[in-house]
Amino acid sequence: MSEPVNLNRFRKDKARAAKKARADENAVAFGRSKSEKDLIRARKEKQSRDLDGKKQE
Repeated sequence: MSEPVNLNRFRKDKARAAKKARADENAVAFGRSKSEKDLIRARKEKQSRDLDGKKQE
């Protein structure tokens, strides 16, 4: 005889796998690496500083 299968565990494992797959898809579609985020933040800060330096009062 084969081992009995816990259907609740099977269902939860399947749901976890589906969530992980969706998260991986979203990471590819929307995610950026930490270095990319840092680069963008540094560029925005420099742009803001340059703009503030050129203001005339």
